[in-house]
Amino acid sequence: MGPAPEGDTQPEGTGSVARHNREGTGADQRGFEYRISYQPDWLRHVKVSRALPSGRQSTMTLFRNPSEVRERPPGRKVRTRITCREQDVDVEVVLRDGRRGVCRITVSCIVDAVDGPGEEELIFTLEDGLPPAF
Repeated sequence: MGPAPEGDTQPEGTGSVARHNREGTGADQRGFEYRISYQPDWLRHVKVSRALPSGRQSTMTLFRNPSEVRERPPGRKVRTRITCREQDVDVEVVLRDGRRGVCRITVSCIVDAVDGPGEEELIFTLEDGLPPAF
């Protein structure tokens, strides 16, 4: 079997097609609301880390997939999008992983500081790990 066409999301060796993305929401340490578009058979949760005024780093679960198991293989191409209007965040990760070996992706972005002038870093960690239903 040759490489998959550019837009193919069909899992290798199966006749089924990966399921469409779902939408979820979550709030971070500062109360900012986020929207997450995710592939239901790949994403287990999204964590967000940011520096606190005390200098310490805080990490919390921003979103957890309500499914405890995957219904189908996730496909070779997985998309996750995280948006937050208040923070002007709009990031999308497109993962092509034919072997399905990727289990964690970290995305770092810079936003305007909440506590005055300057900028701060937001770190999003996307993790796989949903076990199969069977």
